[in-house]
Amino acid sequence: MIDDVIARWHRYMDGELPGGLDGLLADDVVFFSPVVYTPQRGKAVTTQYLEAASRALAGEPGGAFRYTKEVLSGDTAVLEFETTVEGRYVNGVDIIWCDDAGRIVEFRVMLRPLQGIQAVHEQMGRRLAAGG
Repeated sequence: MIDDVIARWHRYMDGELPGGLDGLLADDVVFFSPVVYTPQRGKAVTTQYLEAASRALAGEPGGAFRYTKEVLSGDTAVLEFETTVEGRYVNGVDIIWCDDAGRIVEFRVMLRPLQGIQAVHEQMGRRLAAGG
């Protein structure tokens, strides 16, 4: 099941998933951000955060963002990535859990180093304030 979910996630990140995140996220999905203290609950707010994060991390099409490792097992995926944001190196992991219907029920993002986290935080804040 997780293989199909991650294939659709990659299509989303490549801008090739019809309907965007709507069919990929469960209605009660929970998003854990590396820069927000409380979990974000529900499809609408998770969509808002993931759209802003994908633009902040991936930048323009053909940008520096790339997944470097994937571990898939059962209902869980761990995807390691690298990118640069405002000239700062960012390394992180997406930890994704799905349900039996093939929808993401939990999405966690962890980042390093501190300078990269700060750059992502600044970008995300600007994008969320601007509505995406």
